[in-house]
Amino acid sequence: MADPRVEVVGQLSEDEVRAVAELVEAATEADGVRPLSEHVMLHLRYGGDAPVRNVLIYSHNSFGQDGGSDGSEGDAGFADRLVAYGHLDVTDEVAGASAEVVVHPLARHRGLGRLLVATTIAESPDGRLRLWSHGEHPGAAALARSMGFSQSRVLWQMRRSLYAALPEPQLPDGVTVRTFAPGRDDEAWVRLNALAFRGHPEQGGWLADDLHRRMREPWFDPAGFFLATRPEDDGAERLVGFHWTKVHGGQEHHGVTGPHTHDGHGHDLIGEVYVVGVDPAERGTGLGRALTLIGLRYLRHRGLPDAMLYVDADNAPAIALYRRLDFTRWETDVMFSRDGAAPGR
Repeated sequence: MADPRVEVVGQLSEDEVRAVAELVEAATEADGVRPLSEHVMLHLRYGGDAPVRNVLIYSHNSFGQDGGSDGSEGDAGFADRLVAYGHLDVTDEVAGASAEVVVHPLARHRGLGRLLVATTIAESPDGRLRLWSHGEHPGAAALARSMGFSQSRVLWQMRRSLYAALPEPQLPDGVTVRTFAPGRDDEAWVRLNALAFRGHPEQGGWLADDLHRRMREPWFDPAGFFLATRPEDDGAERLVGFHWTKVHGGQEHHGVTGPHTHDGHGHDLIGEVYVVGVDPAERGTGLGRALTLIGLRYLRHRGLPDAMLYVDADNAPAIALYRRLDFTRWETDVMFSRDGAAPGR
């Protein structure tokens, strides 16, 4: 193929966002897993996390359905079209920059993945980079290791059927549960989330803007956002835990630039245990289990057949809890890290 054209930009134009969305959908359909995380998809839709660097690779060739260069235009052609994309977040000066990358299925095995990663390394402030591989793709792992990366984090997706029996939630004495009230509970929830996830590489750093960005998503529904409270001596209530649920698929799921119904694409409606957090002072009381069950019962009441969640593979207590609730491992995401000393090409 002719030399590809590489651009590194800050803010994406509407046309560039649309091109990335089309690339992401093509990769999702081919691989069965979305190549970019929710965090990146939200950034594409709303902006944020400045400074972020977007790596765009365009092809001057076109490729036939068999992946071979045929020099022609057509529905499968890529003449001067976006064939690879990388999202580089350089905001974490402690852990280093992080990136997520994707190459169009018909443009793979031509060195574009290596070029994409090498460009993100060159754009990182100090050569360090954390690189996510969603779905534990073997090609991604081989590429990462060949470029000086080593595995540093593993995230499991776990699932269970909602048709199976769900135990009755048993709340600790004095705790009551209600749903989230937008505008009223925002600040208190952000404080509790930071307390519950202190030290977590992603969740613990959420600010009010991170909450509000998700509240603007079409899937957001306060009826599925449960808050556990305890009464204070002065009669006020204190947030001590929460379970935020989410629904994927159908009309609740939207792409980067607008509605995208997954019917017919192999993605059925599914509920998610989006975030469960508990005040450290409440740990060991069974509150996390009770909140998880309350959310699962809500998702079942919505008529959903299955539920999913994400958990770090080294979080043994959480995995043990979820296994006791009949969740099993479904798929795996892997983070690879590079210390800045290894070669980038």
